[in-house]
Amino acid sequence: MKLDYPISLAVGFGLTLFLLLMLRPVAYRIGLVDHPGERKLHGGAVPLIGGIAMFVAFCLSILTLDIPITGLRAFYAGSLILVVIGILDDMHELSARTRFIVQIIATTIMAVWGGVVLNDFGHLLSSKFVFELGWIAIPVTVFAAIGVINALNMLDGVDGLAGFVALVAVIGMAIISFAAGEMNTFLILGLIFTVISAFLIVNLRNDHKQCAMVFMGDSGSMFLGFALSWFLISLSQGDGRAMSPATALWLFAVPLFETLTMIIRRTRDGRSPFSADREHIHHMLELAGYSKRLTVFIIVFASLLFASLGLLGHFYQLPEYVMFYSFITVFFGYLLLIRRGWKVLNNNYQKSSLREA
Repeated sequence: MKLDYPISLAVGFGLTLFLLLMLRPVAYRIGLVDHPGERKLHGGAVPLIGGIAMFVAFCLSILTLDIPITGLRAFYAGSLILVVIGILDDMHELSARTRFIVQIIATTIMAVWGGVVLNDFGHLLSSKFVFELGWIAIPVTVFAAIGVINALNMLDGVDGLAGFVALVAVIGMAIISFAAGEMNTFLILGLIFTVISAFLIVNLRNDHKQCAMVFMGDSGSMFLGFALSWFLISLSQGDGRAMSPATALWLFAVPLFETLTMIIRRTRDGRSPFSADREHIHHMLELAGYSKRLTVFIIVFASLLFASLGLLGHFYQLPEYVMFYSFITVFFGYLLLIRRGWKVLNNNYQKSSLREA
């Protein structure tokens, strides 16, 4: 690692803070703000500039690294497309279909141009058999990457939550890439960690209205989701892979659990999986009486716990199929816990309504 790497991190951190502060008045002038509403209970209009600041700061600070970046052209292209469509969505509320089509384009660029493809699922069935995808590798890659992008977006409902959960995955991948000698990837992940950290400092700072100074917006959640999908896939593929696909699942467990749970619930209720509601895990915890800060702490702690289990399984070289089926088992436990939690909350609400009547 070069001695000037801390300078690169300082550039990324400082640029993110500078852009967040400089873009706030611009966001108010052009209407790039989030207003309170039926599903948004914060106080006052909040600039949606976190994604722009993190993306630009990352793109500029990576130029200070002494590493080849030509292989990241597809990363820049896909990220830029998602950031732009995220800005438009934040300003004009685009349809789910439009967002989905653009996500397909960006993730296809990642797979076809960038060569970041989910070619196999590893040893899911036994240590002697690799679950290869063959001709469906690119469609599955696109589907998986879109799943990661939207999984992080679904968690972006409480100040700092999506950012901290992304940090957990970034830290886990950084540890694995460093141990595997993937130093270029480690350095890039360090920059992503830095720009997220700078955003969180501003995002978590409350003013006199008890409201965050900035939100990351859809541009931020899609940029970070795309970055996570890029490195989760690239580190888990190839002959010299740094980690198994099963380990990647553990590093991003909570968003995946939440997304699968929401899809199951909405489909069961006859709704579109892309419909919006206030039935996410953070909504449940807040309805149960937990503060926003404590809600974030609980979910981030769960993310850290699952990521730690993934790292332990990785470094102790547990069989991949053991880690995968353990992941599936924990997911069903999560699903039952969430269903039970909503049932208890609904029963308590009905009892409270009867007493008030």
